[in-house]
Amino acid sequence: MKAWVYERYGSPADVLRFDEVGTPVPEGDQVVVRVRASGLNAADWHLMRADPFLVRLRFGLRRPRRPMIVGCDVAGVVEAVGERVTRFAPGDRVFGEVGFTGGFAELAVAPVGKLSVMPAGCTFEHAAAIPVAGVTALRAVRDAGGVGPGTSVLLIGASGGVGTFALQIARSLGGLVTAVCGPSAGELVRSLGAVEVIDYTTDRYVDAGRTYDVIVNNGGTHSLRALRRTLTPKGILAAVGGSQHGGLFGPGAVAMRGKVVAPFVSQRIVAVEGDSNAADLATLASMIEGGDVTPVIDRTYAFGEAPEALRYVEEGHPKGKVVLSVEGGGR
Repeated sequence: MKAWVYERYGSPADVLRFDEVGTPVPEGDQVVVRVRASGLNAADWHLMRADPFLVRLRFGLRRPRRPMIVGCDVAGVVEAVGERVTRFAPGDRVFGEVGFTGGFAELAVAPVGKLSVMPAGCTFEHAAAIPVAGVTALRAVRDAGGVGPGTSVLLIGASGGVGTFALQIARSLGGLVTAVCGPSAGELVRSLGAVEVIDYTTDRYVDAGRTYDVIVNNGGTHSLRALRRTLTPKGILAAVGGSQHGGLFGPGAVAMRGKVVAPFVSQRIVAVEGDSNAADLATLASMIEGGDVTPVIDRTYAFGEAPEALRYVEEGHPKGKVVLSVEGGGR
């Protein structure tokens, strides 16, 4: 089968190649999916460039220990299942996360627990946009933030892949979202349910004398001390994307089940991860079928345009998700 692979670290233009690789065979609880579309994430180019350096400790110091296939979000049709799989059968339409086995390929393999049935009426491209970004947003808003009716939410990075999901999820749970984005994304985030929009290029939104019950810090660069001053006394900071958290509460802060708690401080910070599972994917599928959430796609690229798609995600500021259509498609 054909796939986009790399065997050394670097930019997509320098290291990525379209090559013939071995066809995956499912074992035990694995499912092989014939990929129809694959969603792009920042992690894709971070891994390819070995940025941060810790990537090298896991995958190889000088170069990856094995050829790597790009991509981790997929949507497609079940091709084959392992002997312990009972939830799916060949022909089922599924979406989910294939992890580091790679989604920019004609066929991809994933554990059954990382997949779910595609939402009814959803295209493969829209389904492929959901897994990592959607699950990350769900955990930031519902699990970490505990957003409910009347909760005030400051959403930093509201127009990106995670942000567009987080905004809609928070709105569907009754949250009142103040969305922070660039000037060209204001109309989009208002259409998704923001009650207020702040242009980060002109307006101050952190440590500005206003506080929120929940802050979803999705790629923001403000100090954690300033973010703390933007929270209510019992507020929660959902830190997406590996945000540092120790400085928020100062010396003596300790981690407890993903939350950081400091003596005499009632605020909390939760480091949010987007490792997909079937239950969260099913929840998102239900929200999409109910009309509460709609995946936002900035651009769709054809399978042969993978390097250009990765370059756009790395260098641009996509509004929503970027998706690779494995069976065709274009910009």
